[in-house]
Amino acid sequence: MAATDPSRPSGGHLVAEVLHRHGVRSLFGLAGGHIAPIFVEAKRRGIRVIDTRQEQTAAFAADATARLTGVGVAAVTAGPGVTNTLTALTNARMARSPMLLIGGATATILRGRGSLQDIDQMAVIRPHVKHAEQVRRVADIVQMLERALRVAREGVPGPVFVELPLDVLYSEALVRETMGAARPPAADAPLRRKLEHWYLNRHAGKVFAPGGSVPQDPVHVMRVHPSARTVARVAAMLARAERPVMVIGSQGCECAAESAALADALRALDIPVFLAGMARGLLGAGGTRQVRHHRKDALREADLVLLCGVPMDFRLDYGRHIGGGANIVSVNRDPRELHKNRRSSLAICADADLFVRALAGAGARAAGATWAARLAERDAVRDAAIAAESDALLPPVNPLALCREVDDLLTERSTIVADGGDFVATASYVVRPRAPMRWLDPGVFGTLGVGAGFAVAAKLARPEDEVWLMWGDGAAGYGVVELDTFVRHGLPIICVVGNDGAWTQIARGQMPMLGDDVGTQLGRTAFHETAESLGARGLVLDDASRIEATLREAREIARSGRAVLVNAMIGVGEFRKGSLSM
Repeated sequence: MAATDPSRPSGGHLVAEVLHRHGVRSLFGLAGGHIAPIFVEAKRRGIRVIDTRQEQTAAFAADATARLTGVGVAAVTAGPGVTNTLTALTNARMARSPMLLIGGATATILRGRGSLQDIDQMAVIRPHVKHAEQVRRVADIVQMLERALRVAREGVPGPVFVELPLDVLYSEALVRETMGAARPPAADAPLRRKLEHWYLNRHAGKVFAPGGSVPQDPVHVMRVHPSARTVARVAAMLARAERPVMVIGSQGCECAAESAALADALRALDIPVFLAGMARGLLGAGGTRQVRHHRKDALREADLVLLCGVPMDFRLDYGRHIGGGANIVSVNRDPRELHKNRRSSLAICADADLFVRALAGAGARAAGATWAARLAERDAVRDAAIAAESDALLPPVNPLALCREVDDLLTERSTIVADGGDFVATASYVVRPRAPMRWLDPGVFGTLGVGAGFAVAAKLARPEDEVWLMWGDGAAGYGVVELDTFVRHGLPIICVVGNDGAWTQIARGQMPMLGDDVGTQLGRTAFHETAESLGARGLVLDDASRIEATLREAREIARSGRAVLVNAMIGVGEFRKGSLSM
């Protein structure tokens, strides 16, 4: 039997050291015996452990943290702990979030023998992540974790998974004791017992074999710049264009720390631009060339369309929104997205924000002042129409009026988390983030239930920010129990639930087409009472004359350090009539 070295760090200690060196400041998860050493050692290393009420929330929080800071990590226990994260992992993969999920697993010696929560996790996880590793020895922990963190960020970013069995995380002495390998059998013990002891020690020797690398500082991941020749070609196209328009999506903000430079480039280019997803807020509440409405019409009329980090998927009607005679320039780090559904005139494999900055740096300009004025006039007309609709009576509370009041309260230190269907789609017309990376939504997967995890991530990443969680009542049903998490961890988040008692996004299409609202009706849940039962403050808003006063009260409660939920009883109007969710 090899001597146990008490000075050798445990696997849990090594995990915490790697995370600390890579700038992880918050670790999300839900307690489980398989991963307990990670939580304990992370806390000792100064990493804040945020335990949620469901593993999916933890993974969503890691997703949003990765978007905001460049690295987000969740740790979940084996079996159902891992499988509970699958939706969040797929959401992160489609949103290109470089998050790390650590999954516990049964001890290596018990794999496949019917141990508690033992399944083939790698087979389940691999289709949903960019990269997956399975650790079998303590000596491999550092190398595999650091490789996973690098792979998550390089190339096309995405989620990664590392499986860490129970026996590589606990101390060698404890594992040998638990296995029954610590004390040799008596001299007169049966041969079977002696062989078993020999086998267990042989296996433990492999698990705890000396070696392995020392945790290193993170390696700088190279970004993809466009060539000067390509930039010059686009600049020439822009100089000839009379009706240019640019669309920037979330992928343009994958380097959150450089979003201000992207905003400066957009102002210098002075091209009409639509901002989608997390790119919302790049130019503040307005911006001289930001266009917010009638995107389909603008794309149909444009003679040059610059798609920066925006694939031609369902959001652009698979490219059909763009006029047949337009030149299309697609910029994307993922070459698979460059010609999706419709061929581009010019496809550029590069980081979208670096392309925009290079284009501005080359002195590119457009001469379409008349075109820009036309788009601005359309925006003004649409804004006036929305204002008129928000003033109309739609009892109990007009959702447009509610969203406008929220918008009036926002500052540059306000982050909006959007989680819902009809209510959040309504809010997207009205609520304007005031600064870059102050709008968080699930992304292309359209996942409901991201709200609680995203809000936790936003508040931890930016504790000085006021975090507004805009929740549809259907989406709130997924995560309202996480108000307990907000309270336990002192996260004063403002939740605004647009409660119309239905899955209205679905009902808008189902009723006209099928004539039946089955499955779409919920009833007006008393979310404010749920909030109170979980230790937060709950306010009910069912009087249109009280919108501003109630929202201001909620803000003051949050400023006092307490999470708060406003249960707003909204009416259902015609604002989004004809919208489909299929």
